[in-house]
Amino acid sequence: MESPKICLTLTGKTLAEDLELLNKYRSYVDMAELRVDFLNQDERLYARRFPSMAGLPCILTIRREIDGGKFVEGESARTILFARALSFADEDKTKNFAYVDFEEDFHISSLEDATLAFETKVIRSFHDMKNPVRNILERLKELNPSGLEIPKIAFMPHSLDDVTNLFEQASKISGNNHIMLAMGTMGIPTRVLGAKLKNFLTYTSAPESIQNTSNIAHLDAVKLGGLYRTKSINESTKIFGITGWPLSGTSSPELHNTGYCRHGMNAVYIPFPAEKFEQAIDFSEQVGVQGLSVTVPHKEAALARADFVDNAALEIGSSNTLIKKDGKWLAYNTDAEGFLKALLEFLNLKNLKHKKISIIGAGGAAKAIAYAVYNSGGKACIFNRTLSKAKELAEKYDFKYAPLNFESVSTIRKYSDVIIQTTSKGMHCEEPSNPENDPLYFYDFTGKEALFDIIYMPKATPIMVRAREAGCKICNGFSMLLYQGYRQFELYTGVEY
Repeated sequence: MESPKICLTLTGKTLAEDLELLNKYRSYVDMAELRVDFLNQDERLYARRFPSMAGLPCILTIRREIDGGKFVEGESARTILFARALSFADEDKTKNFAYVDFEEDFHISSLEDATLAFETKVIRSFHDMKNPVRNILERLKELNPSGLEIPKIAFMPHSLDDVTNLFEQASKISGNNHIMLAMGTMGIPTRVLGAKLKNFLTYTSAPESIQNTSNIAHLDAVKLGGLYRTKSINESTKIFGITGWPLSGTSSPELHNTGYCRHGMNAVYIPFPAEKFEQAIDFSEQVGVQGLSVTVPHKEAALARADFVDNAALEIGSSNTLIKKDGKWLAYNTDAEGFLKALLEFLNLKNLKHKKISIIGAGGAAKAIAYAVYNSGGKACIFNRTLSKAKELAEKYDFKYAPLNFESVSTIRKYSDVIIQTTSKGMHCEEPSNPENDPLYFYDFTGKEALFDIIYMPKATPIMVRAREAGCKICNGFSMLLYQGYRQFELYTGVEY
């Protein structure tokens, strides 16, 4: 398994700006793609100079708007720019563009003749910015009938199944004279695991210009080369990952990959969003994922899918950790352990005896938290909009239950030593409190409550801001994330974090 080259896509407005970014991240990359379509009009005329300035192999790309680029002036103008950038070839080949990206429908014989004469390799590309490509092998052959070019397919998946299909098709290909990528957040595995796709290269961007490629979800050069260590991935690399939906803003890859690096392990941990849990399993089976972190809304589905369930996960009724062993999926739950350790640390307590606790929500996270509260001696009341779900969870531990609305204010007061917020309300939200982002918008904090919100992005959710302003002690879920992640790491690797 040969590692793909890492290509830094340069989207600056000037050649000087692009060169500055290339120099800053040179140690992470093997080559650079000059996106002429991002350059200012006058700068485009001098693209020919860039290879000698860069000092490493460069791709010349002038991407049309229909293919996700910024060039809108028409094909005649684009042809002239290609000609200017490829002309007057230097005897020193390192001062010429090593590659040029021509779309499948762009055939200008004079330019193609020039690439042969100047020994510039053609990347023959096809982009679908809205839909997936499923007949991968057929399309690769159509793109490169002569065998002299590098066919490239980049598409927007509709589901994780489209990404799984890409890896399945790649397993049937020999050699690495191609580039196949799925765009968007679902396509991140295709960028990290380029070696498994036998890709010639994988693209990355500078952190400073990552917004220019946000529509296709480039990973920045530091993450791709440093955090994910893409160049080190080989046949022996163990693959782990996290799935959920929509899986936005997870910090788990940083936690786990940092651990693998620290312990010198040949392993990688990747995110792959899946709307349906079975899609995540199919992807994991295809790619060879050996350990899977599971987040909302798939924790109950993970438990149901497992071949073996550990006692804690069985009691809780959900699983956030699956491990593949001897062809079977083993289910665990590290949420309860991670939560309890974080909560007791926050409260500076050894257990929850004599504490009356409000648990907001009755979903997968609430199930783990109720289990932890019960086993630590706490008394709780479950508050949920769907009362039947609150009742079902509460009766399991002889807890109280109540509807999550203004009618329960007096009950919340009775169970206000600690308020634990387990819903997704407030995630990625920094707006003032309102009924849409604050599950307790109807409750006025007295300042005596301790509030633990399992959300960690942002650091202070709207409900946390209200509680803090009232004088309450507050804590977000970051320490819970760490502690449950440390336990997952140990389950995956057999080594303490």
